[in-house]
Amino acid sequence: MEGQSGQQNSQGISKGRALKFIILLGVVSLFADMTYEGARSITGPYLALLGASGAVVGVVAGFGELIGYALRLVSGYISDRTGKYWTVTLLGYFVNLLAVPLLALAGRWEVAAVLMIAERMGKAIRNPARDAMLSHATQSMGRGWGFGLHEAMDQIGAILGPLIVTLVLYFKDSYQTGFAILLVPALMALIVLLAARALYPRPRDLESASVELKTGGFPRIFWLYLAAVSLIAAGYVDFPLISFHFEKVSLVSKLWIPVFYAVAMGVDALSALFFGRVFDRVGLSILIVVSLISSIFAPFVFLGGFYLSLIGMALWGVGMGAQESIMRAAIAEMAPMNKRSTAYGIFNAGFGLFWFLGSALMGVLYDVSIPSLIIFSVAMQLGSIPFFILIGKKPR
Repeated sequence: MEGQSGQQNSQGISKGRALKFIILLGVVSLFADMTYEGARSITGPYLALLGASGAVVGVVAGFGELIGYALRLVSGYISDRTGKYWTVTLLGYFVNLLAVPLLALAGRWEVAAVLMIAERMGKAIRNPARDAMLSHATQSMGRGWGFGLHEAMDQIGAILGPLIVTLVLYFKDSYQTGFAILLVPALMALIVLLAARALYPRPRDLESASVELKTGGFPRIFWLYLAAVSLIAAGYVDFPLISFHFEKVSLVSKLWIPVFYAVAMGVDALSALFFGRVFDRVGLSILIVVSLISSIFAPFVFLGGFYLSLIGMALWGVGMGAQESIMRAAIAEMAPMNKRSTAYGIFNAGFGLFWFLGSALMGVLYDVSIPSLIIFSVAMQLGSIPFFILIGKKPR
């Protein structure tokens, strides 16, 4: 009895430490998202102000995602091969966050585009290693709930960032000042991250190695899953193009564009928590429901008036919440500990490639035919459902 009690106590302490680690990295993500999501809420109209076209906005947004996600393939492999998860994570966060306030100094759209891509590259460097470390902590409390909790904290920052930028635009009417003030949360994120590194030098110890060290390739379900999510990525319109549309047609004022983005991020946070918990109960089949809901955001955003566009942004947020919680949680269950960062890298590289191709095409379609853009967006997302049905029939 005494031994059993001691074992239960040890498990409780382990779960408590795991929860604290998730919350600590959640605080880092809160400040980080406050920084770069605050910036992303105005990059579309900022590029337009600097003279960029709709096609340029689509290509820059898509190319940034392409480079970012492709780089995850390399950073994920290096993280697993060297075991330097913290080093890779720290490097990525520094590049990711410090590129944002430098946008205040950009006087041409070409310079702004380079900094936007650099920000995406920094995020790419750190994400596979960070997600691998997070996955160790989620084992004891449920993958979906753990990643959902992290995503919810992440999105608190994604809500606050655009609102801060809105206040700056209201009082100063200056995009440059909006970017400059984001240096404050960027520095806060880096300070908390360094503290997390000191308190948890070996996050891998938070997960019990019950199934370990597989040397073969990834299972077939992993590749089916990648195919399904890649279709979603291809049809998901990036916010810079959406905000560019709002600015161009004067549907939403410059002051309201960041507010719309904040609403989407709030829905993102709630849907991450809800669908993360449902994922732990029913598995990947929940993504069928998510795909059906989020697939109709494009008609609302590009054809609706003020309020219908706001509804469209909420639907857009539902899909984003699922992408950042369920999709990451699923990878943790498909890959062993020693190959998990590599799995995240491969997954994100494929996701990013299709995100780039879809964003670039939709940027061109926007200049030619908005109805064609909408049809493409909806069709790609609905095309993922047969794959999710097939995956749902397989044992978890």
